[in-house]
Amino acid sequence: MNIFHRSITITSVACLTALLAASSVSAQPDAAADPDLVIAESFIDAFYSFEPDRLAPIMAAAPESAPRLLYYQGSAKGGNYEVLLRTPCARDEEGIVNCPVKVKDDRVQALGTGFDVTDTFHLTFDDGVLVKVTTSSNDQDIYREAAVWVRENMPEVAEGPCKNRGTMEGTPVECSRAMTAGYKAFVASPDFPGVPPLPEEAQ
Repeated sequence: MNIFHRSITITSVACLTALLAASSVSAQPDAAADPDLVIAESFIDAFYSFEPDRLAPIMAAAPESAPRLLYYQGSAKGGNYEVLLRTPCARDEEGIVNCPVKVKDDRVQALGTGFDVTDTFHLTFDDGVLVKVTTSSNDQDIYREAAVWVRENMPEVAEGPCKNRGTMEGTPVECSRAMTAGYKAFVASPDFPGVPPLPEEAQ
């Protein structure tokens, strides 16, 4: 009787385990059913590895996007980007795959706003091949004001480490570090308007 009961119990547990496993698989994002999403997640992995040799091959069929994204990766490395929140990539109604990533970085920290920016990568695929990548950010206005101030008041940055921005000839790590120093100079200057209030979604 005990052996029979134990057999039924083991069988029941096995069935429950299989059911939970099936439920877990079905609850996963559409990445398993959409190979473009798998590539998109691999792209984000490669970008935030800060290893250009990992990122470049994924953009082999996106020659117009590759130099700018590789430069951006170097800039992120120089800015000590730290991923705070990585939202799974998802396809929008137009078929573009969007990958939002909230980060902490040196330039924003230099402004002392308490705001962490979300950078979104927009990936375009053609028959399963990545052919274009663009980006957008929800930067505060003060971030852009700081960049303008550095260009106008510290021309040696634009003509030195930030020359050839967005190209394979550029020096993104050095540029990013120089821009961080420039942002700190902006904050210390009489031109700094003060720390703006946080947007509602960041409060």
